[in-house]
Amino acid sequence: MSFQELHERLLSWASEGPRAADLLLAKAAHYAARGEPHEEDRSFEVRVNAMLDFYLYDWRPGGDGGPGRSTLERFLEEQGLGLAPEDQQSFRDLAGNVRGLFEVRKLGDGVVRVRDVFTGVDREVTERRTLAGVEKGDLLEARLLPHLGQLLFSGAFLYQPREARKAILAEVKRLKKAAGKQGTPDVGGFLDLLARMAMKVERYRNVRLESIYDFSQRG
Repeated sequence: MSFQELHERLLSWASEGPRAADLLLAKAAHYAARGEPHEEDRSFEVRVNAMLDFYLYDWRPGGDGGPGRSTLERFLEEQGLGLAPEDQQSFRDLAGNVRGLFEVRKLGDGVVRVRDVFTGVDREVTERRTLAGVEKGDLLEARLLPHLGQLLFSGAFLYQPREARKAILAEVKRLKKAAGKQGTPDVGGFLDLLARMAMKVERYRNVRLESIYDFSQRG
């Protein structure tokens, strides 16, 4: 299956019958953390895609990161035996997806090199589309999905304003220092905070960006 076929198969199964209630619970949890988008928001489609990604890959009954199984894991348990071996493996590979805050390092022909700002790890993402307006140094939240030996962007990449880059990277540095060498910063919580900030920038054009991306009052 192509990646699009995998995604549609998984999402169709995850949205039907009794699992529709799970989708509603995941949606409520996701929007409670990140803000609920409105159809008139410029990033509406991206934010809906991010919610669906959360439901498919991260959300577990009882809470994100809880003891339950992810939607993808439940799909494989119930549907895996009916899949061709290569498709089973493709679905298993999706469990190795990476969500993070990335800096664009290089834009090439069909490839985008990004760096995880928390881990410093560089990854090359296959992207055949032209990412209009994207430049080296831009910061974006993205989910990278493994497929047939490549990494692909999901449809949920959320760009942060270039004017906020310095403040965001300074806060990343502070969070890493506060966590210490043996600790782990709350990357997910930080991404949720950035998503809420980016939503405010979209909706409140009369508010100074520096006031929105003010981390000094957030401990």
